[in-house]
Amino acid sequence: MSNVSKRVEGAVEELGGKVKSTVGRIIGNEQMEAEGAASELKGHAKQEAAKAAERVKGGVEQAVGSVKNAVGAALDNKQMQAEGKAKDLKGQARQGANK
Repeated sequence: MSNVSKRVEGAVEELGGKVKSTVGRIIGNEQMEAEGAASELKGHAKQEAAKAAERVKGGVEQAVGSVKNAVGAALDNKQMQAEGKAKDLKGQARQGANK
């Protein structure tokens, strides 16, 4: 399962938990309210775990890109430098998008 689908699954679970908790509070059912709150927290945790995994991927991409850029500079290989810089920027963007 991709991290995007894990984030979506977490968002759906969080929303369902909010609804269940609200309904439980409205009808005075403490157990339903508690179950909803627990589901909401579980969904939020799934989203955060997926975002953390994406940040790690971004960090790896950024590091690999930086190394490739540096090796390209040492070898005076402009294409390798450009590919490294692109991967570095892609990694930074992935990390930024998953804060």
